[in-house]
Amino acid sequence: MKLDVTTLDGGSAGSVELNEAIYGLEPRADILHRMVRYQLAKRRAGTHAVKNRSDVDRTSKKLYKQKGTGNARHGAASAPQFRGGGRAFGPVVRDHAHDLPKKVRALALKHALSSKAKTSTLIVVDDLKVENHKTKAMVERLGKLGWSSALIIGGPEVDENFGRAARSVAKIDVLPVQGINVYDILRRDTLVLTRAAVDALEERFK
Repeated sequence: MKLDVTTLDGGSAGSVELNEAIYGLEPRADILHRMVRYQLAKRRAGTHAVKNRSDVDRTSKKLYKQKGTGNARHGAASAPQFRGGGRAFGPVVRDHAHDLPKKVRALALKHALSSKAKTSTLIVVDDLKVENHKTKAMVERLGKLGWSSALIIGGPEVDENFGRAARSVAKIDVLPVQGINVYDILRRDTLVLTRAAVDALEERFK
């Protein structure tokens, strides 16, 4: 698969050959869905908690005698049905992450890349080097390129000026190639890869 390479100024910088095994697959929604659920579940804090019956600081003395009062049988005042008692079946601190095979995760990334290639929303740029870190200049540049919602993937390291200029722009995410992931690819309309990112992904999937 051959794709034209552009520059940040909108000019042409030749073309690049994309591997069909990475960018030419038929996207499967079920695999992408599994991967997105895996990512979102893994990043949940899981710090939600309430006081259950054993955590409430109330007397454990029996409220009244077992028989003869005509009332229901009760023990400690920390029971959930009493005001001030513990919460029944409340949330506890836990990890929401679940397992997903490594091969499925790798396949999901290929399908995410292929989905962008299939819909012609995959763009390859020569590099991300800019002269200054002014956000205003970056907004004008991105507007001319038509990147209103984009995930921009650089090489092993993102140009410092570009990263600083783009970090305040809404719906523009900039990551090094090590940080590429399925969720961020799918949540933005356009995926922008540098030549270095394309080479790194080729090497990664060998």
